[in-house]
Amino acid sequence: MALGEFDLIERFFRQPSRAGAGVTLGIGDDAALLELPPGTELVAALDIIVAGHHFLDDASAHSIGYRALAVNLSDIAAMGASPAWALMGLTLPQAEERWLEGFMAGWFELAARHGVELVGGDTTRGPLTVSVQLSGWVERGTALRRGGGRPGDVLVVTGTLGDAAAGLEVARGADELSLATFNALSPSAAASIAAADAIAAARAELRRRFEYPEPRVAFGRRARGIASAAMDISDGIAGDLPKLAAASGLAAQVEVARLPLSAALRVLAPADRARHWALSGGDDYELLLAVSPARLPALQDLAGACGLPLTPIGELCPGAGVTWSMDGAPMPVQPGGHDHFR
Repeated sequence: MALGEFDLIERFFRQPSRAGAGVTLGIGDDAALLELPPGTELVAALDIIVAGHHFLDDASAHSIGYRALAVNLSDIAAMGASPAWALMGLTLPQAEERWLEGFMAGWFELAARHGVELVGGDTTRGPLTVSVQLSGWVERGTALRRGGGRPGDVLVVTGTLGDAAAGLEVARGADELSLATFNALSPSAAASIAAADAIAAARAELRRRFEYPEPRVAFGRRARGIASAAMDISDGIAGDLPKLAAASGLAAQVEVARLPLSAALRVLAPADRARHWALSGGDDYELLLAVSPARLPALQDLAGACGLPLTPIGELCPGAGVTWSMDGAPMPVQPGGHDHFR
């Protein structure tokens, strides 16, 4: 028997609310009733992901459910906020039970890790699209913003850059390294096997970075009061840094050689290709922060406590625009970022 809309809600979306989650009334009524902790402000973000645009048509249901929440968690992390409640709009070509089980398993896996309650939403029929509004809270007056940077602030990034863009290419099956060519150059069969294993492991890691981004929620929350400005990197550093600099009314200078590259990316891509992905590739969902030189050691200690690499890449300065350099020489970089209507 085909599942109806209300059957879907009861079977796949409703879960018992956690004690202390601030949910007075959740799924099942016309709207949710939520309670903010005293002395806090509401933080809200919304992202839409569409099949064929934000994930591949053959992506696993589990990864889509995970990703739909992860991209919103990254926005909450950039504000230094605590995530709490989510609303989901889900458009489906058809209601397939196995797909929905995988989708919600991916969602609830990440939601449980970050204490997110699904408190309502809507389902309808149409092209596969997931719209998520995620809300949370932050102590009044303490949220991180893009516009808080000051002249002389050091620009830092968490994690590594370019992995998701490379992972998308891996998922598409494009740009594979030629093992036949490598085997012809390697001195022994054992070396060839080792190289093949290293390449396979690197491809798997980069694909994981694309399909399962890791929002830096704990670090963002603890960076409040230390960093002066922050945003998440969803459109590549070349697309996102100009937004932070402009919001702060400042210019930025970046040394491209400092951009952090993962071991997996270095295995699969030559240096110039890796730098291109690090600059202009999207979907890394790392954090870009500005911090005064005096507070940089405190931010580095915090990153270490969170198990995160934190890399200084440049600084904010008076003026406008972003200057990119490579080993001290000016480097032309095309503005990044994705415009869905261009």
